[in-house]
Amino acid sequence: MRQAALSSLSIQDLSLFRFINAELTRGYFLEHNEAKYTERRERVYTCMRIPRELEKLMIFGIFLCLDAFLYVFTLLPLRVFLAVFRFITLPCYGLRERRLLQPAQVCDIFKGVILVICYFMMHYVDYSMMYHLIRGQSVIKLYIIYNMLEVADRLFSSFGQDILDALYWTATEPKERKRAHIGVIPHFFMAVLYVFLHAILIMVQATTLNVAFNSHNKSLLTIMMSNNFVEIKGSVFKKFEKNNLFQMSNSDIKERFTNYVLLLIVCLRNMEQFSWNPDHLWVLFPDVCMVIASEIAVDIVKHAFITKFNDITADVYSEYRASLAFDLVSSRQKNAYTDYSDSVSRRMGFIPLPLAVLLIRVVTSSVKVQGVLAYACVVLFYCGLISLKVLNSIVLLGKSCQYVKEANMEEKLFNPPPTGTPGKPLGKPQSKYKSSQEEKLPSSVTSQPVHQNESVVPQLVTSNSDQFLTTPDGDEKDITQDNSESKHRSTKKDLLEIDRFTICGNRID
Repeated sequence: MRQAALSSLSIQDLSLFRFINAELTRGYFLEHNEAKYTERRERVYTCMRIPRELEKLMIFGIFLCLDAFLYVFTLLPLRVFLAVFRFITLPCYGLRERRLLQPAQVCDIFKGVILVICYFMMHYVDYSMMYHLIRGQSVIKLYIIYNMLEVADRLFSSFGQDILDALYWTATEPKERKRAHIGVIPHFFMAVLYVFLHAILIMVQATTLNVAFNSHNKSLLTIMMSNNFVEIKGSVFKKFEKNNLFQMSNSDIKERFTNYVLLLIVCLRNMEQFSWNPDHLWVLFPDVCMVIASEIAVDIVKHAFITKFNDITADVYSEYRASLAFDLVSSRQKNAYTDYSDSVSRRMGFIPLPLAVLLIRVVTSSVKVQGVLAYACVVLFYCGLISLKVLNSIVLLGKSCQYVKEANMEEKLFNPPPTGTPGKPLGKPQSKYKSSQEEKLPSSVTSQPVHQNESVVPQLVTSNSDQFLTTPDGDEKDITQDNSESKHRSTKKDLLEIDRFTICGNRID
């Protein structure tokens, strides 16, 4: 019939006037493709929601990093003092227990000793000589050096927590087991060497940023800020799943918090050079705002287009926030298997020890304490840090409990899986734990760990936070409960590897 219609159309009926008239009066109906245009509109709304949802996740994650960072300065020295006091006064109580110190106390002592040794080792690194050495390089060379430092920082962070975990487990492993390690002392020296080298690496990063701040034409600072936008090109046009986006979000949280600490170090060094003149702080303020604004803008653009190209809703960031909150709440349980600062290190790749060593080194060299009044100010400042740490922990714990309840993840706190993950030891039997009906969330998260019988060889407990799976969105919510549970079991292996590859940014397939 189409051929007949075409044949009936004579050549004389075709004219330029008819063509122009058809172009001017041609109409179309958008409702004929309603689903397509509705989807386009939802994508626009999703991009508009991304900045708000992303910043809520970022703020929560930054305060989690701040809590782990303040722990090194506030509660860790007190815990080390209590552990040493227990070790010294142990003969007064008799040797009723086979274990001299609890595993957590052993780890605290190792953290404190590593912190002190690396601090004294940092005194042999001349910051002024490093500054003038870097300042004498060309702009392009400094740009290349800064990029190399970022790559090296990610490699150090990805391997550093494994070194520390190996030390903690080697020092606290039950003696009844067959020895399958090289010893505590080699692991200790490896940990000290790692923290020292990582602290030097961060110092070079801070020095390069300081040189960029003090350059006259600000060309180096501009080039360094433009490097953030290159990150968009390397990530936006790749395929991302929810788990991979979770990796990137954790890495962005760690990167942003680290940049804040580096900016603090740069401001301290500059204020020292100008005899703590407050007027110079306003000179640095525009550059600091430019660095922070570029980071926020790059993160928003990157996440907005990643969610757009991969059809991921903005609600996924609330799920990521619930997962981070689950890590905090689970670390407060009676059956907690790790310290919270170590949990943040594994999840986000943020290791506070090297950064704390550098900050202590910069503060002690920049601020001179002389006289009784100065020491009194130091004591008051330390009490203020403790108050800030406690207040931050209380608020974070309350918010985390709220997020866990909203995500309906309370039962996972009390009902760990009876079988272990493939390739990992089995968890403890189900009878070792109380049911969720017998315990309430607020009371359980503030209680202390239960002392276990030493005659029973303890086993590694699978992380409940690793079992968390983000809830499906869109049309997947209409799937039956059986299908959702099978999908939960099939993708559980992916989430177990998130903490190991957060910094490296590897895809999880």
